[in-house]
Parts: sequence; C-alpha cells; structure tokens
Amino acid sequence: MAKCRACLYLWAMSTLPHFLDRNRPDVPDLAVPRGVTPFFLPKQPVRGRLVRLGPLADALLTRHDHPDALRTMLGEALALVAGLATALKFSGTFSLQAKGDGPVPMLLADCTDAGALRGYARLGEDAAMPEAPTARALMGDGYLAFTVDQGPDTERHQGIVSLEGDTLADMALHYFATSEQLACAIHLACAETPAGWRASALIIERIAGAGGIDPELSEEAQEESWRTAKILAATITEAELLDDALPPDRLLYRLFHGEGVAVDRPRPLAYGCRCSRARLSDVLHGFSEDDLDHMTIDGDITMTCEFCNVDFRFPRADIAPAEPAERREDHP
Repeated sequence: MAKCRACLYLWAMSTLPHFLDRNRPDVPDLAVPRGVTPFFLPKQPVRGRLVRLGPLADALLTRHDHPDALRTMLGEALALVAGLATALKFSGTFSLQAKGDGPVPMLLADCTDAGALRGYARLGEDAAMPEAPTARALMGDGYLAFTVDQGPDTERHQGIVSLEGDTLADMALHYFATSEQLACAIHLACAETPAGWRASALIIERIAGAGGIDPELSEEAQEESWRTAKILAATITEAELLDDALPPDRLLYRLFHGEGVAVDRPRPLAYGCRCSRARLSDVLHGFSEDDLDHMTIDGDITMTCEFCNVDFRFPRADIAPAEPAERREDHP
C-alpha cells in the first residue's frame, strides 16, 4: 500500500502529556531519570554535561531497520542534541538537522525542554554504504543546522554551517567555532552492546565572563584550566561512555577528581515521538479534495510517522477537505 510520508516535526507541538494522549500509537513509554548529568569545575571556567541514554537509545534506534553505521550516527546525534538542549533555558524544541548529498541525505534529532527525545535518518534509495562509514562519508557535502523553536508565536533561532570534518563531533565543533565562537569539546559514542544499543556524550565548554570563576584566577590560569579539562575529557573511552554499570558521578570523578568536579541535579530524558492520530487527522483536513483522492489507495489514506515508523490508516470517507481559505499554505 502506498504511504504518505509525514515529517511530523513540521507540525505544531502538543501540550498534552504523552502518557495521557489516547490517540498516541503503541510506542514505548520509556524514561531515563538520570539521562543528563550537568557538572562544573568549581571556580574554573569549565562546565559540561554527561549524557547517558541507556535503554532509551535501543528504543529509539530500533524503530527502523537501518544499517548499523546509520544507527550509530543517529545515536550520536540523539546524545548530542540531548546534551546541548539541557544546557539552554527555553520552552519548546531544540533540534539538530543535517542535509547532504551522500547515502544518508537527512539526519534529524530533537529534544524538548522537558527532555522528550526523538530522531530520524533517511537512507537514500539504492544507497550503497561506504567501506569506511564515517559521518562525513554517510552525509557527503551539505549543511548542519541547530534550531531553537519555542512555538508559532515566537521567532525561531537558527544557526547553519557547512558540513566539515569526518565525525559528527567534528561537525558540531565546527559549528560552535564558526557560528557561536564557543570553545568546547565533544565526545560521542554509540554502539550495540549485549544489553542493546547505547548512546552517550560528554560535552564540556569554556564559560564566558566571570560568573562562578575565581576572581583571582588570571586569564592565563583560566586558559590553562581549560586546556587541562580538555586533556582530561579526551581520556574518556567508548567503553566508559556506554557502560551502564558505571554511574555518571563515578565516571566524572574518575575524569576530573583532581579538579574538584561538582555535579548538579540530573535531568531526565524520555521517548519523545509526538505523533498522534488526532494530529495527523488535522493535517489531512488541510488538503484539498484532489490531493486527498490522490493519496487514497483502496479507500484508505496511510500516513507514516518518520520518527517512530508507525502507520496510521484513515478511511477516505472520514476525511473532509478544507475550504479553500482554510487550506495549508504549502498545499494550495
């Protein structure tokens, strides 16, 4: 049966908690209470986040039958966007979107201010996976965008840069160096373990200004503190990042105990696909009668959520077309 693919991130966010939405499809109600552990080095210009998706990574990455290399890149994107979103003060959605001309032309991950996380990667038709499937080999040439969307009544904030570097971490570092002029270090990991897929991120950044920094610490001493923090962060291994048995506090102490690391309150993350039958029904009502007829196969219209890969079937007879003045601008 033919399907009308709906990229649901284009539609408005729901304010109804997902577990109360009876129109929500059968997807995991999964939350990780300590998904993000913020930390800082007292009196030094360094703060960071340790992201551990735990079983949430497996739930998100196994919705599609993707090659392992693609799941790895998507898992890294999910961990990265979770770490970046929880460093911001906003109400809405923070998203990462990359588009390129490679075997994977689109990569998308987003996280709400409440920690609802979702992601999607599109594999091109008849695309051949490269022998060395780095993020750059998968994406090719294109762009990387980070966006803060706080709803239809607020202007979106977005930064865009070209794809540079071999890894997703390299691409993100290029963004922050050129678009935000922010000094940071990013370490990402994603792999299938005996417990399932796991994804993690360690992100540290140099704090601008004097907030929380020892006033007697000279600029040279601050620079040395930052260099030391980067060197220590670089000693982390993929095994440590993905080890469920290694608590975040213990891992951070192992890395930064000589610097007196302090941990803030952890932030939860949850399975965050926000699709629902009611929302898609509203989308269909925005099409013209000709468009609806064109989508119909054997009396039904089937729409698929690209994030959770769930099909929604709507009898054509139940969908009334919108009046001309009510139709979506992108579907006249």
